[in-house]
Amino acid sequence: MVNHVFIELDGSGIETLAREASAGDRAALNALLVAVRPEALRLCGRFLANREDAEEACQDTLWAVARGIGNFHGRSTFRTWLHSLAANRARSTYQVIRRRHDGEAAGTPLPDRPDPRRTSVVAATRLDLLDALEGLPWDYAEAAALRDVLGLSYGDIAALLDIPEGTVKSRIHEARRRLRLRLNDNR
Repeated sequence: MVNHVFIELDGSGIETLAREASAGDRAALNALLVAVRPEALRLCGRFLANREDAEEACQDTLWAVARGIGNFHGRSTFRTWLHSLAANRARSTYQVIRRRHDGEAAGTPLPDRPDPRRTSVVAATRLDLLDALEGLPWDYAEAAALRDVLGLSYGDIAALLDIPEGTVKSRIHEARRRLRLRLNDNR
């Protein structure tokens, strides 16, 4: 067993912790969760402009890491896997927030376009993108979010999703085409 307090938490340190946690080392899992929390929050913040919403998605991401680490077999890097979990949890958090708002508003839906007087351009763009992603088939939305929001390479996405790189490129191309149409229709 490695003393986790002294592991340098560069890419190899994170990967080491992930392998040990995947093998059942609870101390490694705890150290891993502490080490990746800032990155998970940053990733969720790329989707969700509101800090509290990003925090909620970050907690869900860390919970998903803790629950699923035994299924992490290193087919991709741990960070690539973390990116995927964060993207999915951020999108799920947005859907929950949207449903919650719809339920609380009792018939008053979220505005079609955010009020520019109260919403930054960046936040409005994120909301538009999240709404548009919800209208895509899951496999297209996932590939586009991993590439265009989180910046993963085609190769990393292919390894993560266990599909050929050409399929990744095709899905992203089609997702972008559909997103352009959806976003232009909302203007």
